[in-house]
Amino acid sequence: MASEDSTFDIIITGAGLSGINAAYLLQSELPNHSFTVLESRDHIGGTWAFWKYPGIRSDSAMALFGFPWYPWTKDINMADAHLIKRYMEDAAASQGIDKKIRFSHRVTSESWSSEEQRWTLHVDVTSGDGTVLEKKIFKTPWLVNATGYYSYEKPRSTVIPGIERFQGRVVHPQFWNDEVQYDNKRIIIIGSGATAITLLPALAKTAKHVTMLQRSPSYVYSLPARDELQPVLKRFMPSQWAGKINWCIRMVAETLFVQLLLNFPNWGRKLVVGEMRRQLPKGFDVDKHFNPRYKPFDQRVCLCPQGDFFKALCGPNASVVTDHIETVTENGILLKSGQSLEADMIITATGLYMILLNKIDVFVDDVRINDTIGQRYMWNGVMLEGIPNTGVITGYVAATWTPGASTRTRQFIKVIKHAEKTGATIATPYIDEAERAQLPKKPCIPNSSTYITEVRDRLPLVANVGPWRNGKNWLEDTIRLWFGWVTTGMRFTSWNRVKSD
Repeated sequence: MASEDSTFDIIITGAGLSGINAAYLLQSELPNHSFTVLESRDHIGGTWAFWKYPGIRSDSAMALFGFPWYPWTKDINMADAHLIKRYMEDAAASQGIDKKIRFSHRVTSESWSSEEQRWTLHVDVTSGDGTVLEKKIFKTPWLVNATGYYSYEKPRSTVIPGIERFQGRVVHPQFWNDEVQYDNKRIIIIGSGATAITLLPALAKTAKHVTMLQRSPSYVYSLPARDELQPVLKRFMPSQWAGKINWCIRMVAETLFVQLLLNFPNWGRKLVVGEMRRQLPKGFDVDKHFNPRYKPFDQRVCLCPQGDFFKALCGPNASVVTDHIETVTENGILLKSGQSLEADMIITATGLYMILLNKIDVFVDDVRINDTIGQRYMWNGVMLEGIPNTGVITGYVAATWTPGASTRTRQFIKVIKHAEKTGATIATPYIDEAERAQLPKKPCIPNSSTYITEVRDRLPLVANVGPWRNGKNWLEDTIRLWFGWVTTGMRFTSWNRVKSD
């Protein structure tokens, strides 16, 4: 039986960006509710404390990536990981959230009981090396899962022919550590996503040569390295007010930019490719290496600060090759075209292993639901069909993460408030069978990146009608939050009704 100090009104799993943000919103909008945050590691930070590869930084402007309630006040536009981690620590401490976090508490299972009207969480308390020191049980009627959508322990599995023959070092960015030495090395980065775009200029500073090997091109767009608006605003008002106003201006600008590129893709392609052409060396084969076959935001547009990626390609020791791998050899990679690339190190920046509720077994009335997530519809981007009283917090993929995570957390809080106002104890997204048969089955993330398309059976469905959607536009999502009916697609049940049933 759970003790009094392990029973809460709400439990949050994960003390990353989404978890810290959810904690603030919960204690602000539901001040009389007890809550705790369970974090598997021994520090705050999530992604920004986990990844260690050179150059790791935000891939969005910090004015938006940060919290509206604790504005990012530095002039740096795209911050390094250690600055983001420190910012999150300061933000959590400013609101007393750090006192609510239980570190080294790894959730292994979550089990809902309709009879008890609450979730039971089995938790391992671990040491620094992962040794289990103690097992605990927590109970709560409301659960917020803020553990992200990829595995920390397992990268995307990619077959690279002949990789076992390579005599140099093979490194996946997910497991980079201080032992990896790359000075004066010939390096091949396999991949062309955000990680590769970040790695190339960072490695090129001291490596002998860096080659980014891609099967197909990506869009790369340059942002200013420094926030030019923030210091102007700070001349006329306190930093906190300047940060809030900057957030609003940035939010409007990003929403307009993303929607223009989505709704006018030919113009968007011309704009982004034209900007890339302007920053690349004269004579560079832009059509081969930087003219993607897909529309902007069909896959994420990669961002780089002050064009550092393009500046590296203008130098003598960085290059891009667009081709397919025939095989890895002892000394490099042989391509389908017959070209050979020599290397001392290969970095496999080939994507994430995407999975919701990573390494947590989830049960609803003793039925394990992990393997059926891909068959369930998503309710307003935050709850899953047939799973009671739990929110799964993710952010935007095409736009900045945090505004999406905020609107989805607020949507879940709206559910809790309505349940308590009406005396309900259970809120479950529900679709009538006849309606369900008519709903379209679309992926919740329509992105065409390989690491996403190959795991769609593990990710929820959307219909893009009614509440069965995973929004990607902050303005539309906010309007839906303010004016949408929380009862649409949601079954609220009271304790007495459950007992009588």
